[in-house]
Amino acid sequence: MKIYLVGGAVRDELLGIAVKDRDWVVVGATPDEMVAKGYKQVGADFPVFLHPETREEYALARTERKQGHGYHGFTVYSAPDVTLEQDLKRRDLTINAMAQAEDGSLVDPFGGRKDLESRKLRHVSDAFSEDPLRILRTARFAARFQHLGFRVADETMALMQQMVTDGELGHLVPERVWQEIQRALNEVTPVTFFEVLKETGALAILVPELAENEDTFGNAMTALEATAKQGLSTECRFAALFYPLSPAQVRDRTAALKAPNDCRDLARLVVELAPFAGEHSLSAERVLELFNHADAWRRPERFGLLLETLACLPGGLMPDTRDRLERAMEQARAVDARSLIAEGFKGKALGEAIGRERLRVIGLALV
Repeated sequence: MKIYLVGGAVRDELLGIAVKDRDWVVVGATPDEMVAKGYKQVGADFPVFLHPETREEYALARTERKQGHGYHGFTVYSAPDVTLEQDLKRRDLTINAMAQAEDGSLVDPFGGRKDLESRKLRHVSDAFSEDPLRILRTARFAARFQHLGFRVADETMALMQQMVTDGELGHLVPERVWQEIQRALNEVTPVTFFEVLKETGALAILVPELAENEDTFGNAMTALEATAKQGLSTECRFAALFYPLSPAQVRDRTAALKAPNDCRDLARLVVELAPFAGEHSLSAERVLELFNHADAWRRPERFGLLLETLACLPGGLMPDTRDRLERAMEQARAVDARSLIAEGFKGKALGEAIGRERLRVIGLALV
């Protein structure tokens, strides 16, 4: 039995990047042997084990053969006779298909180290085309490493374009697509992810509204880049991506992607309130309308994210305007309904009195 460190940990160590997670491949072992050594089996589709002390994942070497469409359309074979090279060959990119032996020596049958040095994202074999999710993964790695000079190799770009032409993306389930988009939004240069998808033709299938014309795509990328530079949350980045679209397009596409509700809701608010961000003069009435529309009274945290996102849009919310809105919100939220009740207001009249008082303090805060 031999154990190898594989994948991203080997890649990142060679790049001089801090290693966060370590994965291991075990060659020449059976599940019974692993259990006997104290490992706990956790893999349902193929044998994966947790180390009894480190809790890191150890997978038995395996091969995969395409049997159908989609993420689960593979037959997995795992046995002691599967070699390390066979296991590495099933991986997506050469830079992810390297291993390190227990003595520290590098096992690199597909030229991953050379591709690291030449800054290329290149597929390991033609088996890459068997899993359309690898188009999104490759785009995500491009977004992660673009700042280091990495780019998708020409032959890999051509293969991904052919996969799109062949209709392979139609076999992806929304949950897997969303998972990759969510990860990509938080990479170093998330714009690169969508640029690669656009070049492959995948964007026109996955988020066609963004690919309809260059202005829409360019504005979305400008806003997304601004949110990334500000280090904003996933919800803000997602909302900025969709801001050039219509409310109906945002509603339909975010539902199709099965994005979480917090991302959907903020994207909807941003597109509905984006025109507000460009207004030069603010009246108390207009600001109160904004607060009510955004349900800022019950969702103050989300309102804060809304302002952060609006400030990142092209021609969006100016810093001084944002400061005034935050000050107005703080004053308006301080309106005490109990004092109005003590004055005798109740029911509909109480709601109207709260609205009048909020309008008054907003007006003072905007001065």
